[in-house]
Amino acid sequence: MTSATSRPAAKPGAPKPGAEAKTGDGSAPANRPKPAPPSGAPVRVTGAQSLVRSLEAVGCEVVFGIPGGTILPAYDPLLDSTKVRHVLVRHEQGAGHAATGYAQATGKVGVCMATSGPGATNLVTPLADANMDSVPVVAITGQQTRALIGTDAFQEADICGITLPITKHNFLVTDPAEIPRTIAEAFHLASTGRPGPVLVDIPKDVLQETTSFSWPPEIHLPGYRPTTRPHGKQVREAAKLIASARRPVLYVGGGVIKAQAAAELRKLAELTNIPVVTTLMARGAFPDSHPQHLGMPGMHGSVAAVGCLQRSDLIIALGARFDDRVTGKLSSFAPDAQVVHADIDPAEISKNRKADVPIVGDCKEIITELITAVQAEHERGGANGGADLTAWWAQINSWRETFPAGYEWPSDGTLSPQYVIERIGQLVGPDAIYTAGVGQHQMWAAQFVKYEKPMTWINSGGLGTMGFAVPAAMGAKFGMPDKQVWAIDGDGCFQMTNQELATCAIEGAPIKVAVINNGNLGMVRQWQNLFYSERYSNTDLGTHKHRIPDFTLLAEALGCAGLRCETRDQVDTVIKRALEINDRPVVIDFVVGKDAQVWPMVAAGTGNDEIMAARGIRPLFDEDEI
Repeated sequence: MTSATSRPAAKPGAPKPGAEAKTGDGSAPANRPKPAPPSGAPVRVTGAQSLVRSLEAVGCEVVFGIPGGTILPAYDPLLDSTKVRHVLVRHEQGAGHAATGYAQATGKVGVCMATSGPGATNLVTPLADANMDSVPVVAITGQQTRALIGTDAFQEADICGITLPITKHNFLVTDPAEIPRTIAEAFHLASTGRPGPVLVDIPKDVLQETTSFSWPPEIHLPGYRPTTRPHGKQVREAAKLIASARRPVLYVGGGVIKAQAAAELRKLAELTNIPVVTTLMARGAFPDSHPQHLGMPGMHGSVAAVGCLQRSDLIIALGARFDDRVTGKLSSFAPDAQVVHADIDPAEISKNRKADVPIVGDCKEIITELITAVQAEHERGGANGGADLTAWWAQINSWRETFPAGYEWPSDGTLSPQYVIERIGQLVGPDAIYTAGVGQHQMWAAQFVKYEKPMTWINSGGLGTMGFAVPAAMGAKFGMPDKQVWAIDGDGCFQMTNQELATCAIEGAPIKVAVINNGNLGMVRQWQNLFYSERYSNTDLGTHKHRIPDFTLLAEALGCAGLRCETRDQVDTVIKRALEINDRPVVIDFVVGKDAQVWPMVAAGTGNDEIMAARGIRPLFDEDEI
């Protein structure tokens, strides 16, 4: 176990080392001109200055990005801004994921910036990721000058065309006078209705041209009128089904967290005594410690959560989209259930599973009105209003007792990855923010860390982006500098984006990174073990056999403290040591067994009835159980 020497602590929001100091009131030094306040009569500015003033006016706090030729004009006035901090990342993908982490941790719009061509195309993966997980992000990209667009000029790419399928909307700004309105519209689109990423592409000469700036601009988005208030009749119909159902379940998705409706969800659940399952994107929306919570459904969900959905007679889906990871084989999913489907996005209603009662609106407003409607139904039913759920809870508790969450220690005496993650959760606690990459460690982090609060679990759910954890943790730390932020990563994911630890070290974002180092691409190896006759083709990374790279040395080289843990008796000591180091990022190399597997499991293409609690052990849900 090694660690670097101590150095002065720095927080996100503090000036980066070597940056020019600011005066005591936070303003720029006297020898640098202050930007004019973003209000009042129009003033003459460059397009670049208009962009920065617009970002200030919409409340942007942090921009993650890298300068380059076509976006360079924007970086000059950005240097003078006292309201917007720029964080110089090491790769544009890191900028995009950091913007997502910031948005997921704060509920605000995350912002990233890149130059044209390869800079912009490096944002494609994080934009697709944010689109799948409904994250409010605004990406600002430079573009070749207007006269050169379409000529295959140096570093030209049609980023609007490229990102059309993976953004909520995008803009190509050809008139500098349109910059304030475009930025205002981009932030409005990203953060309202179903949140999502918006891209603003600005040619270099538009940034250089002189224009006028005034604020606020008039937003003009014809046809964009997201429905937030649910239809009362649909809510009442849903309440009637809830009051009469004998095997209901609240199927909670990430939309509940986006709507900041955790308190309303808890009130509805306790009012109705209905069991709750929270998807991978909704972990923390309902406390894990609550007796009505069954955990996560789906491919690697708990047996009780999967069984509850599968044998229900009513599914109340709140901000969830019936994706394949939850439903398994769609044709055999919850065959006896009626469906109440509530979502802000009408396109999701009945997309995968037909809704008997569709409700379009904001989840917070929907749940609030559902509570009132259910109370009215209970009053109509008298003292014993609502169906008797005693038999339903008896069945659910039987599944809980028969198939509790757990794991076995590796037979070869190596360290259990599940134990490591479980201890991190117990020692760090529910007030921290946890991010994850994608693969086995992601599933274990969802299973074995106990989440009590919303916006404390950040991961790549829909796109499944390896390399997400470290830059997302960085973004979360800039958004919530006083919170502990832990990235639980795999040795495969970690090697994709760990360069952003240099950003964290220099910019003062002391995140903690737990590398679950099993020497392999663990989830791929698990599939090879189960479905490819243990033919392990190209999944050995060499981080065990050759210790290439040595993660502790790599951490030190990137300005972090590097720690290593290889045995059970070291786990708590190393985690506690990491908690003591707050002046720089910390990387812990947890060397774990290579053959640990994620259970339970519903194999892709199979139905939820075929859930495996362990290899070769299948809990069969008897039709006569209820």
